[in-house]
Amino acid sequence: MGIPDRGLLDWLDEASTERGLYYANHDDGWDFWSYRDLGRLVLTTAAALRAGGVGRGEVVALVQRSSPGFVAGFFGALAAGATPCAIAPPFAYQRADEYEVHAAHLLRTVRPAAVVCDDESLERLRKIAADQGIDEPVAFDQLIADTEPLERPLPPPETALLQFTSGSSGFSRGVRISAEALRTNIGGMGTWLGCAPHRPAASWLPVHHDMGLVGFLLNVVVTGFDGWMLQPDDFIRSPLRYLRCLSERRIVMTAMPNFGLSYILRRVRPADLEGLSFDALQAVIIGAERVDPRVLRDFHALLGPYGLDRGALVPAYGSAEATLAVTGLPPGEGWTTGQPDEGSGDATSLAGTAVVGCGRPLPGRTVTIVSEDGVRLPDGRVGEIVVSGVSIASGYLGDTGSASGTSLGEEGLRTGDAGFLRDGQLFVIGRLGDGLKVSGKMVFAESLETLLHQRGVPERRVAVLLGVRDATPSGVVVFAGVRPEWRRIAHEVLSEWLGDAELLSVEVPQGGIAVTSSGKPRRRVIWQAVCSGTYAAATQPLTAD
Repeated sequence: MGIPDRGLLDWLDEASTERGLYYANHDDGWDFWSYRDLGRLVLTTAAALRAGGVGRGEVVALVQRSSPGFVAGFFGALAAGATPCAIAPPFAYQRADEYEVHAAHLLRTVRPAAVVCDDESLERLRKIAADQGIDEPVAFDQLIADTEPLERPLPPPETALLQFTSGSSGFSRGVRISAEALRTNIGGMGTWLGCAPHRPAASWLPVHHDMGLVGFLLNVVVTGFDGWMLQPDDFIRSPLRYLRCLSERRIVMTAMPNFGLSYILRRVRPADLEGLSFDALQAVIIGAERVDPRVLRDFHALLGPYGLDRGALVPAYGSAEATLAVTGLPPGEGWTTGQPDEGSGDATSLAGTAVVGCGRPLPGRTVTIVSEDGVRLPDGRVGEIVVSGVSIASGYLGDTGSASGTSLGEEGLRTGDAGFLRDGQLFVIGRLGDGLKVSGKMVFAESLETLLHQRGVPERRVAVLLGVRDATPSGVVVFAGVRPEWRRIAHEVLSEWLGDAELLSVEVPQGGIAVTSSGKPRRRVIWQAVCSGTYAAATQPLTAD
């Protein structure tokens, strides 16, 4: 069993010298920080923030990589009675101009009382903060220099986390998460996954993203088990190092999006795994983006001969507005796929792709499927996913408008995602706004992308956009570093599923697709750019030639 309903700062009173966080270093080794040492660093950070004038309920922006300093910054803000907010460091963006726009928007939204950053981010943040009229950022080591720790933490603030949505449908929005919502979400995940101090975990996920922050780091620290922490760069350079960690450290739990599994499949061969064993793994949590059943099958085919149980692959669904976790498949059950009922209106147009089940709601959460008019739909019918119950966000910060259709209200969280229920399990299809009606049925951009990936077009190298452009139903394929055969594949797929819609191709250099800090295509932003003529020189009809 896990440890539900644990206070966010309780671990400071029980900080172990034996357990803690292991950070990957550049010598292929690990630097250990015990929870006792981390706890002292947390209280030192809290004292420094208070001495610097940060008041109760004010926001502390953390622009840091995964590190002891980030842990101290997050929990130190809470221990000072302030609200932490994780913002992506510059490494998460390939283009400097995109990062500056993104970071400026987030800082302008939260107006933090303090900005704490890594040394590598300091100069960039200084310019952005100055342009926004925000106090100069401070590097973490400078913040805590010559500071004595508080004797005890102050009571946590009412808003324990200010986190941003991914921004895949436009600019990211700030979401206010209460201490109660954060605590119950961590407790719910612990019960779902059976988290306990003796069960180690590993992650390469960025801590500025809700899956890496709430789903992994906070879960690990609050529960108090060993966590093995790699940087996203470490994983990209050597996914085999990550797999060796899973094997050698007898890791029980890890997490990643579908992209991570796909990346391992491209970079790792069976011969690379000789001598490794994954029989200790009980939960590979897969979320943050649509899950491809082919990738799940291929991943198990690769690691299964080395001990990975099929039931350890655990699809899940969540959102920033729900703190994080909404549904999850119990470890050991084994994932399944499903299709909506025949004759259920737009539900049947899934572009021929099976939909992976993302499990059932965690305790205290309710998931319903509703029509456009808000009427609850029966099992097997596609509609909008609505979430209610514990750990729903208190509201948005600043402008509540959004092109995504996601909203918080009395009925709960209207997610803007399409899906259906089957025997209590949720099957997620894609964003409601990222689709096109063809012959009375909806076709979803994510379904078409899945087909392209299955035909050999790599993830992160293509994005599909669907909508009405100049009064004409249109399908747009954006290629990053296109290869000639991809055009033919895309033409075959889109022409089959989009009927008489206009088909266009936009070709940009590799890395040129606008993405969120977690790597999702910013479809609405790209669509608006296509419609406004920004990509006119790179746009042409999509043909089979």
